[in-house]
Amino acid sequence: MKRNFALVLSLASGLALSAAAQTLPAPSAAAPAAPAAPLGPAKVAVIEFQAAVGQTNEFQRDFADLQKKYEPKQKQLKTMADEIDGLEKQLQAQGATLSDAARASQAKTIDDKKKQAERFAEDSRNDLSGEMNEVYGKVASKVYDVLVAYTQQQGFTVVLDGTENQQQAPTVLYHADNTDISKAIVDAYNVKSGVPAPPPQPVSAPAPKPAAPKAPAAH
Repeated sequence: MKRNFALVLSLASGLALSAAAQTLPAPSAAAPAAPAAPLGPAKVAVIEFQAAVGQTNEFQRDFADLQKKYEPKQKQLKTMADEIDGLEKQLQAQGATLSDAARASQAKTIDDKKKQAERFAEDSRNDLSGEMNEVYGKVASKVYDVLVAYTQQQGFTVVLDGTENQQQAPTVLYHADNTDISKAIVDAYNVKSGVPAPPPQPVSAPAPKPAAPKAPAAH
């Protein structure tokens, strides 16, 4: 079956943001050393760390800025894909009337443009992924500092990351609603950062929910 190359490139461009969100790094901050204290009953809290980072006003603002920055590349990729589609339709329509040499030349032109578009799409995805890592890492390390301060103030002794589909992390099978501190951390961070809530985004371009990385382990 003939591949609709324009559709493939369009989807690749549209999925670039979600693909980047899936490769976000874990923040590098580490918990400060706490004074030694007698062991007692554990007070456990749960947080969906990546989701909490993604829900902060600062991350949503920076992500929206990143989307705007890459809009020209998405438009350029669509233009390239439309051109390729047009050339393919032209070749299909005129193929029977072209000489073998002309048909081969046209096919080579299309193939070269496909390769150029694929390289452009790949480079754009790599650039976006790198910048997305920076945006997430910058906010995540500061959210973690707020998390540490909050849990110490509230007397929690253990914080579990309840993010779904985590790798190399304990799975939280159940937790009571009052142990989930995700919203409290987001609210506390928004107050500390002073960044106002961004205006509502179009439904077609929602802010991502980062997945895969986990909060750094306390030392």
